[in-house]
Amino acid sequence: MTTVDFESPRLVADIDGARARFALEIRRGVLRQTMVLACAAYPDFVSAVRAYLARAQPAQPVVHAAVAIANPVVGDWVQMTNHDWQFSIEQARDQLGLTTLVVVNDFTALASAIPKLGREQLRQVGGGLVRENSVLAVLGAGTGLGVSGLVPGEQAWTSLGSEGGHCAFAPCDAREDRILAHVRRRFAHVSFERLLSSSGLPLIHEALACDDRDGSAEATPTPDAAQILSRALEDGDAHCLEVLDAFCCMLGTVAANLAVTLGAFGGVYIGGEIVQRLGERFDRSGFRARFEAKGRFRAYVSGIPTFVITDEDAALRGAAEILDTQLRRVGPGSSLLDRIRRARDALTKAERRVADRVLEMPRQVLNEPIAEIARLADVSQPTVIRFCRSLGCEGLSDFKLRLASGLAGSVAVTHSQVRDDDSMLELGTKVLDNTSTAIRQVRESLGEEALEQALEGLLRASRVEFFALSHYGMVAQDAHIKFLRLGVPSGVHTDAGLLRPAAAVLRRGDAAVFISASGSATDLLEAAEQARAQGAVVIAITGSHTPLARRADLTLVVDHAEDQDTPLVMISRILYLLVIDVLALGMALRRGLHGPLAQAAATRSAGLPSPPVDATEAPAGEAAGPDSAGVALAHWSLHGR
Repeated sequence: MTTVDFESPRLVADIDGARARFALEIRRGVLRQTMVLACAAYPDFVSAVRAYLARAQPAQPVVHAAVAIANPVVGDWVQMTNHDWQFSIEQARDQLGLTTLVVVNDFTALASAIPKLGREQLRQVGGGLVRENSVLAVLGAGTGLGVSGLVPGEQAWTSLGSEGGHCAFAPCDAREDRILAHVRRRFAHVSFERLLSSSGLPLIHEALACDDRDGSAEATPTPDAAQILSRALEDGDAHCLEVLDAFCCMLGTVAANLAVTLGAFGGVYIGGEIVQRLGERFDRSGFRARFEAKGRFRAYVSGIPTFVITDEDAALRGAAEILDTQLRRVGPGSSLLDRIRRARDALTKAERRVADRVLEMPRQVLNEPIAEIARLADVSQPTVIRFCRSLGCEGLSDFKLRLASGLAGSVAVTHSQVRDDDSMLELGTKVLDNTSTAIRQVRESLGEEALEQALEGLLRASRVEFFALSHYGMVAQDAHIKFLRLGVPSGVHTDAGLLRPAAAVLRRGDAAVFISASGSATDLLEAAEQARAQGAVVIAITGSHTPLARRADLTLVVDHAEDQDTPLVMISRILYLLVIDVLALGMALRRGLHGPLAQAAATRSAGLPSPPVDATEAPAGEAAGPDSAGVALAHWSLHGR
């Protein structure tokens, strides 16, 4: 057990796609019980935290925690890019029994640590001098390529949440031209992260092993990142050394771009396990020369220092700093939940029942009407109001606002269970709130690369055929109508017995879109296999781990578990319709549609009434072709004209 100077120890964590590093902060800046757990050993985030706490055995229960994670953090839902963990911040807070759970991007946390690091925790590479009270830039390569910055303020630093690692890769010499050409054969969009990461080192190795004449490589297995590092640093393998040299030069390009973008006269700070593994070999690499190779801006960047972060706990320290700032902003013990705990014994018996319900399920109370709160606590509605006023609140609305401000993270709507005795107003509120939550989660889980690839596949297709069964047949019908309006030859198939025959007449160059939440219907799976056998591109809109997802060339993930107590498919159907809207509107914009046809497509996709479209209308100087007439005819007939 660890002696604690804080009222209770604070949990901090740094999670990438492979490892979760945990520690307890026992007083400001002092970390104890540091442990590293493999992410793959645990089914989810909460399980990993519980496993760490079971080993660390803190002297007092942990009530405040901060997690730095290698992922964008927007809203309540976190779905890791480089691992299969996904979780609600608020639900995780509740499951772990925490008062505060702050989740931030790992490089936002790393940036927050920089002002607290001493010179012994940094190693300067090259020249340049730090200018006081200037912007700092942070980057580092590991599972991905993290990018962030720190902006000075009058009283505190402001860290920048950024996904700058996904900027498009720009080659700077013939070797990098060769690398880009090779990787482009596999990926439509090549970002800096695609190459400057643990998955990028093997790609660089492949590219440099290729024969320039035909792009082919020797038929030998490509080593992974750990093997490349080992062969280079321990065995002196010439090819692996060239891979690392290319890596360091490209990292110099990113660092220089970041320096001139942010005006980072406070220095550029480099973290990530790859550079740490390189040690002083990194200092002798082409990194700094490439950093300064900015043409007319050479003098500008030459004055900016670059540092390697040598403290492996830096992200943990940054997470602890962010947590401390959050707690000081709220005030020690001043959150509404803390006040309820302290005041509970002085409340009446009925008010204590309300207090217990709030402490047990604070997020649900935020989203429930007064009648439901009273029912949950088994008290009258006036008792709920008296409880709120006993805490100094003017009423329930004021109470909810104060409660929300004390909960870390975003104030998100969570799932509210529909009950038999709900009024129509309560029923409507729950359905709309649950739907908005699901939409936000899908928005945060849809990958940019998957959407781009699906759209490219649809744009190249000579025909687009939609396949679905049961409740999702109407989604396929909607997609069919939208694509007809855009002048795209398409068909729709929702009869189980006709799915496979319809797939059998597809040809190379066609696209087949399969829509299914479960992705397990035998007829649908056989049709998908038939479509692939015919050479068509198979795009699945389905859950992340379904059999259909495994049979598709491209998958757009829509994860939502429909309420089993409700006999109707409601929310998931809406989510699938929205994904179709995204694809349809993307098609309209990429095809360069203008005028009434584009307006019709855009307004329909936004859920607005479409204006009438005249088949004779076309852009100035152009005749209305067959596609335009077909779109107009479909639109006209569907509106009963």
